[in-house]
Amino acid sequence: MERMYLSPVRFGLLTAAFAAVAALPAHAAERFPTKPIRLVCPFSAGGSTDFNARAIQDKLTQLLGEQVVVDNRAGASGQIGTRIVKDSNADGYTLVLHTTAFLTSPLIYKNAGYDPFRDFKAVAMISKIPTAISVNPSVPAKSVKELLVLVKSQPDKINYASSGVGTNSHLTGELFNLMGQVNIRAIQYKGGGPALAAVVSGEMQIGFSNITNTARLHEAGRLRALAVSSLKRSSAMPDLPTVAESGMPGFEMVAWHIIAAPAGTPDRIITLLNQKIQAVLADPAVMKRFDRGGAELIPMSPQQVTNYLKGEQVKWRRVVKERSIKAG
Repeated sequence: MERMYLSPVRFGLLTAAFAAVAALPAHAAERFPTKPIRLVCPFSAGGSTDFNARAIQDKLTQLLGEQVVVDNRAGASGQIGTRIVKDSNADGYTLVLHTTAFLTSPLIYKNAGYDPFRDFKAVAMISKIPTAISVNPSVPAKSVKELLVLVKSQPDKINYASSGVGTNSHLTGELFNLMGQVNIRAIQYKGGGPALAAVVSGEMQIGFSNITNTARLHEAGRLRALAVSSLKRSSAMPDLPTVAESGMPGFEMVAWHIIAAPAGTPDRIITLLNQKIQAVLADPAVMKRFDRGGAELIPMSPQQVTNYLKGEQVKWRRVVKERSIKAG
């Protein structure tokens, strides 16, 4: 076979061209982001996950240099939105902002459609927000102790509004049942907003909702807040006692909020996103917004988030088992 002859000049030009082409993908791969990022909130507007997403959206957009788009995909206790992210490309452009149901749905549902550790990588912790126990003003209970007495005197007649099976409000209600030795029935709604509205309207007697929304409705006289679920009082309602202070020592339910990416997302993208999110949480305006909402900002590394979630899974597995929480 006849060999092709390349002059030294042509050989040098060709070599340089190949080197330039080879270098382009590497440089392109290092650039992130180069297009909008979709932040899926798997619950309806008005709940704590939506509050977290909206609170960081603008500053994160500014720091990343690309628009962060919040996409509410509610349904099936967060499973619909979660599965959308799981099945997305693992390139950092589709993320989920989730809460406790991220862990509990796979414990409760026969086919949640995802595993929180196998199918996702933790990116960052955003915040922890306590739940407030509240009642419609028509309910004649002005404390947790009075509520327990009322419930025990009217078994199977008092219900509470839940934002979905395995969600923060549902777990708080079932922990309340477990530790208070009562059996208040959960009525499931499609998200925190509709559940809270049911208590305000009087359709439901009791609500277990994030303190951000509860505080405003309490001040307006549309709800009566009885206690907060954290071990310490909340800055959003500093005069409101904790459940532990009110006769249930050790009671604690804090709704945490994390961002996760599909498994397979490159570690360098996870690290960059974590750094940008931590910078967002350090911004004074963002800090003020969360503080007004009664939320505590919790900056963590991806590994710290993973370790925290594993501990939470152990805690809620016990509640799920002892309260026999199951769904289809």
